[in-house]
Amino acid sequence: MFAGKTVVITGASSGLGAALAEGVAKAGGNLALLARNAERLGAVAESCRAAGARVVEVQGDVVDSEACENLISSALAEFSSMDYLVLNAGVSMWTSFEEIEDLSLFSKIMDTNYQGSVNCVYHGLAALKESGGLLVAISSIQGLTGVPSHTGYCASKHALQGFCDSLRIELKGTGVDVLIVLPSWVSGTGLRGRAFGAKGEPIGGEAKGHNSSAVPLDQLVAKVLRAMRKRRRLLYVPGYMRIIPLLKALCPWLLDWIIRKKVSR
Repeated sequence: MFAGKTVVITGASSGLGAALAEGVAKAGGNLALLARNAERLGAVAESCRAAGARVVEVQGDVVDSEACENLISSALAEFSSMDYLVLNAGVSMWTSFEEIEDLSLFSKIMDTNYQGSVNCVYHGLAALKESGGLLVAISSIQGLTGVPSHTGYCASKHALQGFCDSLRIELKGTGVDVLIVLPSWVSGTGLRGRAFGAKGEPIGGEAKGHNSSAVPLDQLVAKVLRAMRKRRRLLYVPGYMRIIPLLKALCPWLLDWIIRKKVSR
């Protein structure tokens, strides 16, 4: 599926990023991986090499534009081209707005989820245009609607959605396509435990568990890799989430009620 292709992934040391990297490795792709935690990133890289992949690992943070530039230049130096750029790095929150004590959590979330993606695209777009590649934004269904206790996260994903939708129009005719992935709750990523609480620190063991409607990580990975191969425009996971924009347009009060019920469980 990805034989001979070069896939660049941010936030690759754990969760979805690590699982996507391992999936690409098993499918024959080359990898350039970026993450803040060098030790965990190294473990993921070794796992991918064991699966037969050539891997470049770069320790850094997408918030740092120079780190993003280093990621792209390292990928091009090793593999000569870049076919996929996967914007996966992200942080979350779980606290109501009125409970927040540290407002800096909003800038932390926006810097990583939105500005970090902009940084990577800025440095990687020329290479994508040269290869006729695919930009993959790991967003969230929360990029299309509000969710309580996630004000900052929703805002960052709405920003990412607007950026990618606008960029897709700008890139018409260049050979570059844009895929936006819109998952609902996903189990097995560890994202909830790392989510910021009211004091701006990860909530860890205070995180709520997933209910039966959460999508298992391995299922999400399979769907994302398939959508990348088919160069899809949008991927809703699970598929019935595509009703969200329709409900928001026609019955916004009903959508609000459903979301309140889901999040309060």
